[in-house]
Amino acid sequence: MVERANKPSALSATPGLAPQPTVTFSDDNSRVTAELPTGETVEILLYGATVISWKDSRGDEKLWLSEAAKLDGSKPVRGGIPLVFPVFGTAPNHASASKLPQHGFARNNRWEFLGKSTSESAAGKQAADLSVKLDFGLSSSAVSNSDLWPFKFNLIYSVTLNRENLTTSLVVTNDDDKPFECQVLMHTYLRVKDITQVKITGLDGASYTDKVDGASTKSQSGDVTITGETDRVYTPKGGPSDPVSVVESGKTPYTVTRDNLSNVVVWNPWTEKAEGMADFAPKDGYKNMLCIEPGAVGAWQTLEAGDAFEGAQTITIPY
Repeated sequence: MVERANKPSALSATPGLAPQPTVTFSDDNSRVTAELPTGETVEILLYGATVISWKDSRGDEKLWLSEAAKLDGSKPVRGGIPLVFPVFGTAPNHASASKLPQHGFARNNRWEFLGKSTSESAAGKQAADLSVKLDFGLSSSAVSNSDLWPFKFNLIYSVTLNRENLTTSLVVTNDDDKPFECQVLMHTYLRVKDITQVKITGLDGASYTDKVDGASTKSQSGDVTITGETDRVYTPKGGPSDPVSVVESGKTPYTVTRDNLSNVVVWNPWTEKAEGMADFAPKDGYKNMLCIEPGAVGAWQTLEAGDAFEGAQTITIPY
């Protein structure tokens, strides 16, 4: 065969097709980044399958990530979207979850990248219609501290980037021959400009557990504002179909919708709590972040042998 002296190394695009989403890995294979042709990006750390960045087409970051966050796999990431499974917080009085670390082990084990898929594209298809989905997996056999929770399970986590939104979904499968109980939550840190100018709509009339006030049960009246340390587990009146919106200075930068996740945790550490967290930086960073965390944590989800639980959130931004 005759070698061409100047043969092309690769074709940059297939003739006739619209530009396609791209997926790249970091040099050390610790993270994966997806980018749409229109410029939106999402970056996921394989440690914890933690989304650590989500930017719009202008390059504006939508997630808050602590400047002191550990991204080397030495501890869970402070910021982005850490995954909580199989326990929310700690459960010292729960038979099977009492020995688990804070928020379980999904966020502090390395996940396997399972692959990508993109929306079907064809000649003339609008770039705004494109999307890319990244799938990650974690099984009980790959968990470093699996002896603390003696059940066989499989987790599939999907991160889907569209031009106007980001969707994260988690499927939990019980691979054991006996039932287990679990909790699931997506600990989303949204970036805001000024927390004192923020209100949260969609929670009026919802009952909530106020963890700052002795885990007392209360009812929300009107919109939620943040004026001090806030740690509340809400159960919106309309169920998972009720959207929750963040409104800042009269505009709505984020609307969060849920699928099969009945709770919404609202969290901001404020001054003293932020000071006490070594991996929270800058210390006044609480002014620029707000956690809106969809989850199923108000009660334990019971999965029989072979059953699966799926929950998802979609965060929509104005375009």
